[in-house]
Amino acid sequence: MKQYKKVSLNDIAEKLGVSKTLVSMVLNGKGDENGISKSTQEKVIQLAHELNYKPNQFARGLRLGKSNTIGLIVSDISNSFYARIARHVEDYCSQEQYNLIICNSDENPEKEIKILKTLLEKQVDGLIISSTIEDNEHLKMLNDEEIPFILIDRIYTSFPSNYVIVNNFLGAKEATQHLIENGHKKIACFTISPAHISTQVERFLGFKAALDESYITFNDFYYKVISRENIYQSIYNAIKEWQYNHIMPTAIFLANNQLTLFLIEICKEFKINIPKDLSIVSFDDIEAFRFNNPPITGVVQPIESIAYSAVSELIKIIKKTKSEKSFELAQIKLETNLVIRSSVAKYL
Repeated sequence: MKQYKKVSLNDIAEKLGVSKTLVSMVLNGKGDENGISKSTQEKVIQLAHELNYKPNQFARGLRLGKSNTIGLIVSDISNSFYARIARHVEDYCSQEQYNLIICNSDENPEKEIKILKTLLEKQVDGLIISSTIEDNEHLKMLNDEEIPFILIDRIYTSFPSNYVIVNNFLGAKEATQHLIENGHKKIACFTISPAHISTQVERFLGFKAALDESYITFNDFYYKVISRENIYQSIYNAIKEWQYNHIMPTAIFLANNQLTLFLIEICKEFKINIPKDLSIVSFDDIEAFRFNNPPITGVVQPIESIAYSAVSELIKIIKKTKSEKSFELAQIKLETNLVIRSSVAKYL
């Protein structure tokens, strides 16, 4: 197979008998300001077109102080929520002529710090981050270094920053109210570790607010923080404990889609019928829920809007001058939607 040599600035300069610097200035649109004649500029541009010259974007980025690259850090790419976010972020970056580097922290703070350092070494223009780190020192560092970034999904209430999130509190509250409206009072809640993550905190608070408004007593034994490292065993143990003590709830609110998928499998093992024996509602709605038997009621997050808003706001931040960076932060909270299917039965 014939190999084609990549055309360089030197190739164009040699053919025209001019300097590499002159060619570079013309192709970067700086011919007029450097006193290069119109005829010479036209020759350079025409030959570059004929030779199908493609600039080295990385080298060009170093010269211009930008790489046209954005870094995306997600906490768990195996979670379909983040996989779909990444897909849409990539689409919108491409539309705006930005490359995207996708990184997965695996909910590991040390790994996330290493990823941040690597992306900064690669001179990304900005970062979209779903962070797993408990403190906000890494964000302070980015601020101090004037690195444009925007948080998605998870935020730090103690640290003002740009973000795009959903209304986790209201989404969880509406999901729990749906269970209450169907007569359930013995309602359990599963969240997932790490417990400090803002999404899990807000969803638990929304769950509890729905109970409080309906004068239903909250019982600690119906609240479980499920270990991310062993979801299956943690849920299995909770169900076994409730059954052994004869305190099985009639309904469960699950704070993410992974918890729901594992619970469905465990219910089959315990021969618990959904929704006859146990009603469930999931925060997050994934395609598998529509095809489950029964289809699962879930809280839908506007994933495309999250991705679009994150990319568009980050690019605005990247393009701001230093004097503009003190302007109002971009803080976007999107609404969720409860899709009612067949996983909740009336409790009489």
